[in-house]
Amino acid sequence: MHGEKFDPKVPDPQKLIDYIQYIPTVYFKVVGMVFTGAFTQPSVLADGLIFSLSLLAILTAHEAGHYVACRIYGVDATLPFFIPSPPLIGPGTFGAFIKIVSPIWSRRALFDIGVAGPIAGFILIIPIAIVAILTSKQIPTTGEITVTFNDPLLMKLFGLIFNVNLNTTEMNPFYFAAWIGLLVTSLNLIPVGQLDGAHAVFAVFGAAVHKWFGRIAFVTMAMLAILGWFLNGSPTGFLYVILLAVMLRVRHPEPEDMTPLDNKRLVVAFITLLVFALSFVPFPIKFH
Repeated sequence: MHGEKFDPKVPDPQKLIDYIQYIPTVYFKVVGMVFTGAFTQPSVLADGLIFSLSLLAILTAHEAGHYVACRIYGVDATLPFFIPSPPLIGPGTFGAFIKIVSPIWSRRALFDIGVAGPIAGFILIIPIAIVAILTSKQIPTTGEITVTFNDPLLMKLFGLIFNVNLNTTEMNPFYFAAWIGLLVTSLNLIPVGQLDGAHAVFAVFGAAVHKWFGRIAFVTMAMLAILGWFLNGSPTGFLYVILLAVMLRVRHPEPEDMTPLDNKRLVVAFITLLVFALSFVPFPIKFH
Protein backbone atom coordinates (compact mmCIF):
# COMPACT_ATOMS: atom_id res chain seq x y z
CA MET A 1 0.00 0.00 0.00
CA HIS A 2 1.55 3.26 -1.13
CA GLY A 3 1.82 6.51 0.82
CA GLU A 4 1.89 10.10 -0.36
CA LYS A 5 4.61 12.51 -1.44
CA PHE A 6 4.81 16.03 0.04
CA ASP A 7 6.93 18.78 -1.50
CA PRO A 8 6.92 21.99 0.60
CA LYS A 9 9.50 23.56 -1.80
CA VAL A 10 11.83 24.85 0.86
CA PRO A 11 15.31 25.91 -0.40
CA ASP A 12 18.26 23.83 0.77
CA PRO A 13 19.93 25.40 3.83
CA GLN A 14 23.13 27.32 3.20
CA LYS A 15 23.94 29.06 6.50
CA LEU A 16 23.72 28.02 10.15
CA ILE A 17 20.50 30.01 10.64
CA ASP A 18 19.02 28.21 7.62
CA TYR A 19 19.70 24.82 9.20
CA ILE A 20 18.10 25.96 12.47
CA GLN A 21 14.98 27.20 10.67
CA TYR A 22 14.75 24.38 8.12
CA ILE A 23 12.69 21.81 10.05
CA PRO A 24 10.18 24.32 11.54
CA THR A 25 9.82 25.94 8.10
CA VAL A 26 9.12 22.63 6.38
CA TYR A 27 6.68 21.62 9.14
CA PHE A 28 4.59 24.77 9.00
CA LYS A 29 4.59 24.82 5.20
CA VAL A 30 3.33 21.23 5.04
CA VAL A 31 0.71 21.97 7.73
CA GLY A 32 -0.39 24.97 5.68
CA MET A 33 -0.63 22.85 2.54
CA VAL A 34 -2.77 20.27 4.34
CA PHE A 35 -5.10 22.83 5.91
CA THR A 36 -5.46 24.72 2.62
CA GLY A 37 -6.29 21.53 0.80
CA ALA A 38 -8.78 20.52 3.47
CA PHE A 39 -10.75 23.77 3.40
CA THR A 40 -10.62 24.41 -0.35
CA GLN A 41 -11.42 20.85 -1.46
CA PRO A 42 -14.52 19.30 0.15
CA SER A 43 -13.38 15.79 -0.81
CA VAL A 44 -10.18 16.22 1.19
CA LEU A 45 -12.12 17.40 4.25
CA ALA A 46 -14.55 14.49 3.83
CA ASP A 47 -11.65 12.02 3.69
CA GLY A 48 -10.23 13.54 6.86
CA LEU A 49 -13.53 13.16 8.67
CA ILE A 50 -13.91 9.56 7.50
CA PHE A 51 -10.42 8.73 8.74
CA SER A 52 -10.84 10.55 12.06
CA LEU A 53 -14.22 9.03 12.86
CA SER A 54 -13.10 5.53 11.84
CA LEU A 55 -9.93 5.70 13.93
CA LEU A 56 -11.74 7.19 16.93
CA ALA A 57 -14.33 4.41 16.67
CA ILE A 58 -11.55 1.79 16.79
CA LEU A 59 -9.84 3.44 19.77
CA THR A 60 -13.18 3.84 21.55
CA ALA A 61 -14.06 0.18 20.99
CA HIS A 62 -10.66 -0.85 22.36
CA GLU A 63 -10.99 1.20 25.55
CA ALA A 64 -14.69 0.32 25.91
CA GLY A 65 -13.69 -3.34 25.94
CA HIS A 66 -11.40 -2.70 28.90
CA TYR A 67 -13.98 -0.51 30.63
CA VAL A 68 -16.87 -2.96 30.30
CA ALA A 69 -14.69 -5.82 31.55
CA CYS A 70 -13.69 -3.69 34.54
CA ARG A 71 -17.34 -3.01 35.33
CA ILE A 72 -18.20 -6.70 35.09
CA TYR A 73 -15.56 -7.54 37.69
CA GLY A 74 -16.29 -4.56 39.93
CA VAL A 75 -12.92 -2.94 39.19
CA ASP A 76 -13.02 0.86 39.39
CA ALA A 77 -11.86 2.53 36.18
CA THR A 78 -12.23 5.90 34.49
CA LEU A 79 -13.89 6.54 31.18
CA PRO A 80 -11.46 6.71 28.22
CA PHE A 81 -9.04 9.63 27.87
CA PHE A 82 -8.09 10.55 24.29
CA ILE A 83 -4.65 12.12 23.73
CA PRO A 84 -4.50 14.57 20.80
CA SER A 85 -1.29 15.22 18.89
CA PRO A 86 -0.06 18.31 16.99
CA PRO A 87 -0.95 18.50 13.28
CA LEU A 88 0.88 15.90 11.17
CA ILE A 89 2.65 14.47 14.23
CA GLY A 90 1.29 10.97 14.01
CA PRO A 91 -2.30 10.31 12.93
CA GLY A 92 -3.73 13.20 14.97
CA THR A 93 -3.79 11.26 18.23
CA PHE A 94 -1.37 9.55 20.55
CA GLY A 95 -4.06 7.02 21.41
CA ALA A 96 -6.44 6.58 24.32
CA PHE A 97 -6.41 4.93 27.70
CA ILE A 98 -8.49 4.24 30.78
CA LYS A 99 -7.07 4.49 34.27
CA ILE A 100 -7.74 1.53 36.55
CA VAL A 101 -8.02 2.91 40.08
CA SER A 102 -8.59 -0.24 42.12
CA PRO A 103 -6.69 -3.55 42.29
CA ILE A 104 -7.51 -6.39 39.91
CA TRP A 105 -8.19 -9.14 42.40
CA SER A 106 -8.10 -12.34 40.33
CA ARG A 107 -6.13 -13.96 37.54
CA ARG A 108 -9.34 -14.44 35.58
CA ALA A 109 -10.25 -10.75 35.86
CA LEU A 110 -6.72 -9.73 34.81
CA PHE A 111 -6.95 -11.87 31.69
CA ASP A 112 -10.45 -10.78 30.72
CA ILE A 113 -9.73 -7.07 31.25
CA GLY A 114 -6.42 -7.33 29.39
CA VAL A 115 -7.69 -9.04 26.24
CA ALA A 116 -11.11 -7.37 26.06
CA GLY A 117 -9.66 -4.17 24.62
CA PRO A 118 -7.60 -5.59 21.72
CA ILE A 119 -10.34 -8.06 20.78
CA ALA A 120 -13.08 -5.39 20.80
CA GLY A 121 -10.95 -3.02 18.73
CA PHE A 122 -10.00 -5.79 16.30
CA ILE A 123 -13.64 -6.77 15.78
CA LEU A 124 -14.40 -3.20 14.67
CA ILE A 125 -11.28 -3.04 12.51
CA ILE A 126 -12.54 -5.97 10.39
CA PRO A 127 -15.52 -4.18 8.74
CA ILE A 128 -13.50 -0.97 8.34
CA ALA A 129 -10.72 -2.95 6.64
CA ILE A 130 -13.22 -4.66 4.34
CA VAL A 131 -14.73 -1.30 3.36
CA ALA A 132 -11.19 -0.02 2.76
CA ILE A 133 -10.45 -2.85 0.34
CA LEU A 134 -13.80 -2.66 -1.46
CA THR A 135 -13.53 1.13 -1.96
CA SER A 136 -9.85 1.12 -2.94
CA LYS A 137 -8.62 2.50 -6.25
CA GLN A 138 -5.79 1.11 -8.31
CA ILE A 139 -3.05 3.56 -9.28
CA PRO A 140 -0.14 3.15 -11.69
CA THR A 141 3.31 2.67 -10.18
CA THR A 142 5.28 5.81 -11.06
CA GLY A 143 8.36 5.43 -8.89
CA GLU A 144 7.68 8.81 -7.23
CA ILE A 145 6.34 7.40 -3.95
CA THR A 146 8.71 8.27 -1.09
CA VAL A 147 6.93 6.48 1.76
CA THR A 148 5.31 3.02 1.77
CA PHE A 149 3.04 1.74 4.54
CA ASN A 150 3.62 -2.02 4.63
CA ASP A 151 0.47 -4.12 4.81
CA PRO A 152 -0.46 -6.13 7.93
CA LEU A 153 -1.37 -9.77 7.36
CA LEU A 154 -5.10 -9.06 7.85
CA MET A 155 -5.08 -6.55 4.97
CA LYS A 156 -3.13 -8.97 2.77
CA LEU A 157 -5.70 -11.69 3.43
CA PHE A 158 -8.57 -9.36 2.54
CA GLY A 159 -6.66 -8.35 -0.58
CA LEU A 160 -6.51 -12.01 -1.63
CA ILE A 161 -10.16 -12.65 -0.75
CA PHE A 162 -11.43 -9.65 -2.73
CA ASN A 163 -8.80 -9.97 -5.50
CA VAL A 164 -7.26 -6.53 -4.87
CA ASN A 165 -3.57 -5.89 -5.56
CA LEU A 166 -2.46 -3.87 -2.54
CA ASN A 167 0.90 -3.06 -4.15
CA THR A 168 -0.81 -0.72 -6.60
CA THR A 169 -3.63 0.48 -4.36
CA GLU A 170 -4.02 4.06 -3.20
CA MET A 171 -4.39 4.40 0.57
CA ASN A 172 -7.91 5.65 1.31
CA PRO A 173 -9.08 6.99 4.71
CA PHE A 174 -10.72 3.70 5.71
CA TYR A 175 -7.49 1.85 4.99
CA PHE A 176 -5.36 4.33 6.91
CA ALA A 177 -7.68 4.09 9.94
CA ALA A 178 -7.58 0.28 9.85
CA TRP A 179 -3.78 0.34 9.39
CA ILE A 180 -3.28 2.58 12.43
CA GLY A 181 -5.78 0.51 14.41
CA LEU A 182 -3.90 -2.70 13.63
CA LEU A 183 -0.59 -1.06 14.54
CA VAL A 184 -1.98 0.07 17.91
CA THR A 185 -3.47 -3.38 18.50
CA SER A 186 -0.18 -5.17 17.82
CA LEU A 187 1.77 -2.72 19.97
CA ASN A 188 -0.62 -3.22 22.88
CA LEU A 189 -0.31 -6.99 22.59
CA ILE A 190 3.48 -7.01 23.01
CA PRO A 191 4.04 -8.76 26.37
CA VAL A 192 6.03 -6.00 28.09
CA GLY A 193 5.28 -4.29 31.41
CA GLN A 194 1.57 -3.60 31.79
CA LEU A 195 0.59 -3.61 28.14
CA ASP A 196 -2.47 -5.69 27.25
CA GLY A 197 -0.35 -8.55 25.98
CA ALA A 198 1.60 -8.53 29.23
CA HIS A 199 -1.63 -8.85 31.22
CA ALA A 200 -2.55 -11.89 29.14
CA VAL A 201 0.88 -13.52 29.51
CA PHE A 202 0.90 -12.87 33.27
CA ALA A 203 -2.56 -14.38 33.64
CA VAL A 204 -1.79 -17.45 31.53
CA PHE A 205 1.78 -18.24 32.60
CA GLY A 206 2.48 -16.34 35.81
CA ALA A 207 5.05 -13.78 36.98
CA ALA A 208 8.29 -15.58 36.03
CA VAL A 209 7.32 -16.21 32.40
CA HIS A 210 5.90 -12.68 32.14
CA LYS A 211 9.27 -11.29 33.19
CA TRP A 212 11.23 -13.28 30.60
CA PHE A 213 8.70 -12.73 27.83
CA GLY A 214 9.04 -8.99 28.42
CA ARG A 215 12.82 -9.10 28.09
CA ILE A 216 12.72 -11.29 24.98
CA ALA A 217 10.08 -9.05 23.36
CA PHE A 218 12.14 -5.93 24.10
CA VAL A 219 15.32 -7.40 22.61
CA THR A 220 13.39 -8.64 19.56
CA MET A 221 11.85 -5.21 18.93
CA ALA A 222 15.24 -3.55 19.35
CA MET A 223 16.71 -5.88 16.71
CA LEU A 224 13.79 -5.19 14.37
CA ALA A 225 14.29 -1.44 14.87
CA ILE A 226 17.93 -1.72 13.83
CA LEU A 227 17.05 -3.88 10.81
CA GLY A 228 14.29 -1.44 9.88
CA TRP A 229 16.77 1.41 9.92
CA PHE A 230 19.24 -0.36 7.62
CA LEU A 231 16.77 -2.15 5.33
CA ASN A 232 13.96 0.40 5.03
CA GLY A 233 15.55 3.67 6.12
CA SER A 234 12.88 3.96 8.81
CA PRO A 235 13.73 5.14 12.35
CA THR A 236 10.15 4.60 13.61
CA GLY A 237 11.02 1.29 15.27
CA PHE A 238 13.17 3.11 17.81
CA LEU A 239 10.07 4.93 19.09
CA TYR A 240 8.59 1.55 20.02
CA VAL A 241 11.86 0.52 21.66
CA ILE A 242 11.82 3.65 23.84
CA LEU A 243 8.20 3.00 24.82
CA LEU A 244 8.92 -0.65 25.61
CA ALA A 245 12.01 0.31 27.61
CA VAL A 246 9.80 2.49 29.80
CA MET A 247 7.13 -0.22 30.09
CA LEU A 248 9.77 -2.83 30.94
CA ARG A 249 10.55 -0.94 34.13
CA VAL A 250 6.89 -0.87 35.22
CA ARG A 251 6.23 -3.57 37.80
CA HIS A 252 3.23 -5.78 37.13
CA PRO A 253 1.07 -6.31 40.25
CA GLU A 254 0.09 -9.88 41.10
CA PRO A 255 -3.60 -10.60 41.77
CA GLU A 256 -4.52 -12.16 45.12
CA ASP A 257 -6.38 -15.03 43.46
CA MET A 258 -4.00 -16.89 41.12
CA THR A 259 -6.32 -19.78 40.32
CA PRO A 260 -5.32 -21.15 36.88
CA LEU A 261 -7.43 -20.14 33.91
CA ASP A 262 -10.05 -22.48 32.50
CA ASN A 263 -9.88 -24.03 29.03
CA LYS A 264 -12.25 -21.46 27.50
CA ARG A 265 -9.87 -18.65 28.43
CA LEU A 266 -6.92 -20.60 27.07
CA VAL A 267 -8.78 -20.76 23.75
CA VAL A 268 -9.32 -16.98 23.95
CA ALA A 269 -5.58 -16.62 24.66
CA PHE A 270 -4.85 -18.46 21.40
CA ILE A 271 -7.33 -16.22 19.54
CA THR A 272 -5.57 -13.19 21.02
CA LEU A 273 -2.25 -14.53 19.73
CA LEU A 274 -3.86 -14.87 16.30
CA VAL A 275 -5.06 -11.26 16.51
CA PHE A 276 -1.47 -10.20 17.18
CA ALA A 277 -0.21 -12.19 14.18
CA LEU A 278 -2.82 -10.61 11.89
CA SER A 279 -2.01 -7.11 13.17
CA PHE A 280 1.77 -7.08 13.56
CA VAL A 281 4.08 -5.64 10.90
CA PRO A 282 7.83 -6.06 11.58
CA PHE A 283 8.66 -2.98 9.47
CA PRO A 284 5.57 -0.73 9.32
CA ILE A 285 7.01 2.09 7.20
CA LYS A 286 9.55 2.10 4.38
CA PHE A 287 11.31 5.23 3.10
CA HIS A 288 12.53 5.09 -0.51
